[in-house]
Amino acid sequence: MAIAKQALNSVHAAAVFNRRIRVLAGHLANHLEDGRVLDVGCGDGTLARAVMEMKPDLTFSGIDVFLRPSVAIPAEVYDGVTIPYADDAFDWVTIVDVLHHTDTPAAVLKECARVARRGVVIKDHFRDGLLADKTLRFMDWVGNRGHDVRLPYNYLSRREWHAIFDAIGVESTRLDPQLNIYPAPFGAMFDRQLHFVATVRKNARFAARQSRKAA
Repeated sequence: MAIAKQALNSVHAAAVFNRRIRVLAGHLANHLEDGRVLDVGCGDGTLARAVMEMKPDLTFSGIDVFLRPSVAIPAEVYDGVTIPYADDAFDWVTIVDVLHHTDTPAAVLKECARVARRGVVIKDHFRDGLLADKTLRFMDWVGNRGHDVRLPYNYLSRREWHAIFDAIGVESTRLDPQLNIYPAPFGAMFDRQLHFVATVRKNARFAARQSRKAA
């Protein structure tokens, strides 16, 4: 089993991982301005480090439910529910391919928005289109099974994402639905607007309503 996992990881790294880091780092850098960033579900920190190399005016730290033996940024373990920082503790929060691994993406995203003063940058998936669910499951399995990552396959449609944004009081201010993560010809199968990067910010009107209810 261990040999099979190592083989799977090696094939994925050679075929996908390195290009994915480079492409996603570029997208995240375009969404982020200067400041302090918390990477929720930081993994080994490779992606955050790549973004900092592109934009040296960003400083990343990370949290994850399980820390790898080696992490490229300062990081700590958290319980996956409550982010252990005060409101608006960071300028930005990034959460990359994490929410579909959770049972309660709305609750996790709400915590991200709580500690982000300027915005949350999300990379995740749209479960829309022909065979979208099956394609996403296959990609998830190949990318994560070798690392023993939990795989609930909890993908959301565009409508479901926007319902979550409305429910927790954030609004999308920028959306990039075409990321071109995979080289030709694989992009025709595995990109096709199944992936997105979005910046969401706190909705001032929602916050005002909540304050009135609490008063």
